[in-house]
Amino acid sequence: MPDDLVTLAEWPSVAPPDESGSTFAENARAKARYYAAATGERTVAEDSGLEIDALGGAPGVQSARYAGADSSYPEKFARLYEALRAAGSVDSPARFVCALALADSGQIVFEARGDVEGLIAPEPRGDGGFGYDPIFFYPPFHATLAEAGERKAEVSHRAQAFRQLRTFLLS
Repeated sequence: MPDDLVTLAEWPSVAPPDESGSTFAENARAKARYYAAATGERTVAEDSGLEIDALGGAPGVQSARYAGADSSYPEKFARLYEALRAAGSVDSPARFVCALALADSGQIVFEARGDVEGLIAPEPRGDGGFGYDPIFFYPPFHATLAEAGERKAEVSHRAQAFRQLRTFLLS
């Protein structure tokens, strides 16, 4: 019998955990274990973000909090471009990373990772997608992921990780 899928909306009193890991995988595992313990359910959690080579992998696990937890994405972009200009590499290679973990009874029973490689665009372009998509140029599409429309799902880091989870769950 297939599992019923529910979201954290079913547990409104469960506060989010701290994300103190130094890698996406550490954060995904910690969140999966935390939510499994808090809900008593088999739990999938993921952590994802943008890694930029010229910035030593930043913003990395701090992607959501880069330039401050309450900063807008245009503010994050401005700070990243400033750092990239200082590093002398505005069009640096970069990647989106998604680490996913499945916890059951407190144990991690499956992990997956998805990556999509690209470059930082010279300036933000496009209004689709979300987050850092307007500054992430994907060479095979000759476009940023914010300009890619439906094609983004073909290469998305999250889609890659969740396709692996689907294969695991159906096996």
